[in-house]
Amino acid sequence: MRRVVITGAGTINALGHDVPTTLAAFREGRCGISQLDFRDVDRLSIQIGAQVHDWRAEDYFNRQQILLYDKFTQFALLAAKQAVAQSGLDFQGALGLRSGVVLGTAGGGLNTWDENYRTVYEEGKNRVHPFVVPKLMNNAAASHVSMEFGLRGPAFTVATACASSNHAMGLAFQMIRSGAAQVMLTGGSEAMLCFGGVKAWEGLRVMSKDACRPFSANRNGMVQGEGAGVFVFEDYENARARGADILAEVVGFAMSSDAQDIVMPSAQGAERAITGALQDAGLNPEDVGYINAHGTGTAANDKTECAAVAHAFGHHADRLMMSSTKAMHGHVIGGTGAVELLACIMALREGVIAPTIGYQEPDPECALDVVPNEARDARVETVLSNAFAFGGLNAVIALRRV
Repeated sequence: MRRVVITGAGTINALGHDVPTTLAAFREGRCGISQLDFRDVDRLSIQIGAQVHDWRAEDYFNRQQILLYDKFTQFALLAAKQAVAQSGLDFQGALGLRSGVVLGTAGGGLNTWDENYRTVYEEGKNRVHPFVVPKLMNNAAASHVSMEFGLRGPAFTVATACASSNHAMGLAFQMIRSGAAQVMLTGGSEAMLCFGGVKAWEGLRVMSKDACRPFSANRNGMVQGEGAGVFVFEDYENARARGADILAEVVGFAMSSDAQDIVMPSAQGAERAITGALQDAGLNPEDVGYINAHGTGTAANDKTECAAVAHAFGHHADRLMMSSTKAMHGHVIGGTGAVELLACIMALREGVIAPTIGYQEPDPECALDVVPNEARDARVETVLSNAFAFGGLNAVIALRRV
C-alpha cells in the first residue's frame, strides 16, 4: 500500500487566520474564547464562544461569492487556499483527475438556515434568495473547493458530529493509500456560532458559561468555536519526487461505533478506535509520545476518554502526554479534528506540545499527564488525534514524524 504524507496546511479559527498565527497561540497557551457578538446574543444563556471576531468576508470574496457561500464554506475555501499554496501543487491536467476533496461538517450552512428562518417566520416574508439551498447544503464547502482547484476525483462530505473531520481525513488517507487517488484535500469546517446554533446547543445542558477546563476536576462543560482546517494529503512517492516539504506522515486510522447511547460516550468504543489506529499503523503503544485528546471539558467525556487511553496503553499511559486544545480554540464541532491536527503536526515538527489551558484542579478520574497550562518541549516520533462524537462515533488518526 502507498505511504501518505501531508504537504500543505491551512486554517482559520478564533486563534488566527492562518497556520503560523495558530501555532504561535498554541505555543503561548493563548485563549480564543471571549464574549459572543452576533444578533440576539442577549437572549442566550450561553454568551461565550471561540468566535472569529475579526472576520470580513469581503476581504477574501467578491459580492457574488458571498451571496453563494455560507460562512462555513468561506472558512473552508480560505483554509484550502492556504494549504494548496503551501503544497506548491498545480492541479491542471492529469493531476486534477487523480485528486479529490473530502471534508467534514456537522452543521453545514447553519448561518444560512438561521438567517432565512428569521426572514420567513420573524419578518413574515414569503420569498427567500434562490441560492439558499446550494448555500446551506452540507456538501457546499467540498463542492466549492473541488471547483476552485479543478479536483475531478472523489469529492464528498462526511457528517459525524464532532468526529466529522477525523472521519474525513481518515477516508482521504485510505483513498490515497489504496491508490484510488493521488492527492486529497481534506479536513473540516464549521460555523455554528449564531443565535439558532447556540440556542439549540443550550438545550443539551453541556455548555459552560465561563470557561473550558478539560480534565480539571472543576470542569463544567464545553465551549463552542468556529473555523476550519484543511490539509493536502499526498502520495509519498509523488511528494518526494517533486521535492515537497513534508509536514508529517499519516500512518494509521481506525473508526468504531459505541452502538450504545446517542450522547453518553463509551470507554470501550473509544478504546477500540485507539487500538485499531495503532494496529493499522503497525505501532506498539510505547511508540506513541503524544495524544491530542478529544477533551471537551464535560464531566462524562473527559473521564471516559482517560479511561479508554489508560486501558489501551496500559503502563505506558503514565508516560504519555495528552492535551486538549479546545480550551484555546473552542469545540469546532465538525471542524474540530482538523484544527487539532495542527497541534499534532507542531508536536512532530517543532517538538512543542500544546498545553491544556484552564486546568485548575487534579481529577483522580483523569490522572494522566495532560500538559497543564504551559506548552512543553518534547521530541516525539508518533502521535494520535482522538475524536469521539455524539452518536457514539469514534475516529482516531496516527501521524509520524518524517
